[in-house]
Amino acid sequence: MNDSVPCTPADAASWITVPTGNTSKYRRGVLGVATGSAAYPGAAVMGVDAAVHTGLGMVRYVGPERAVDAVLARRPEVVSGVGRVQAWLVGSGISADSLDDLDPTTAEAFRHASDDGVPVVVDAGAIPLVHLGPRAVLTPHAGELATLLGVPREDVEAAPVDSALRAADRTGSVVLLKGSDTHVVTPDGSVRLVASSATPWLAAAGAGDVLGGVLGALVAARAGQGEVGPEDLAHLAAAAAVVHGIAARRASGGGPFTMTALAEAVSGVVRDLAVDGDARG
Repeated sequence: MNDSVPCTPADAASWITVPTGNTSKYRRGVLGVATGSAAYPGAAVMGVDAAVHTGLGMVRYVGPERAVDAVLARRPEVVSGVGRVQAWLVGSGISADSLDDLDPTTAEAFRHASDDGVPVVVDAGAIPLVHLGPRAVLTPHAGELATLLGVPREDVEAAPVDSALRAADRTGSVVLLKGSDTHVVTPDGSVRLVASSATPWLAAAGAGDVLGGVLGALVAARAGQGEVGPEDLAHLAAAAAVVHGIAARRASGGGPFTMTALAEAVSGVVRDLAVDGDARG
């Protein structure tokens, strides 16, 4: 089954939250980020950098000291520590079976992500560590989704939409299945979207960290304006995939690129979507 609706740049444009004259940094959205680890601080840097380039009021980063230092060296405008947020981004660069396996600071952030009652963007590494449900967006690739479903990766690749729907039904969460075509579904299957703007050069380490930052920022910015439900989260997830894909094509120019270049290209894509209502790679 594959009756997904394409998400075009013009569609994505309607999910960019543009600040107005009476907007404060808090109304623009605050994103809490609990990603990266002492072993993989770069995951935190890339996700935070992407979020800042996407546009929102504030990023609060929570993590181990090595990751905090790396994040602040790259993005000094980021605030370190737990505080009020409109959304969370968790899990990228983290591998653990329980909260006891995390450093205490990160574990505290994960508890907030579970208990704060705000939308949560969940990298596959955090699926066992936070409460899932209608406020969560899971962002696995085919291998990670196969692990979640207990099936071979080939089964997911052969039927991506059906696989995403099974995972969404099982977890009660929105699922964004990353790939050359990125599929997004709601738990009830009422929204099925596909974004196809990516370049094959995007298949590289760190690309998922950047996508998480883009999505977290879009969700936080929209949540700063009001309630965000599963259908909204699905459209925001598809919009994030479109922004991510177009930014990759711009950073690539037909060849390889770094993830920092990808994050930096995000701002121009968001600008074009916000101002012109469309964007080209």
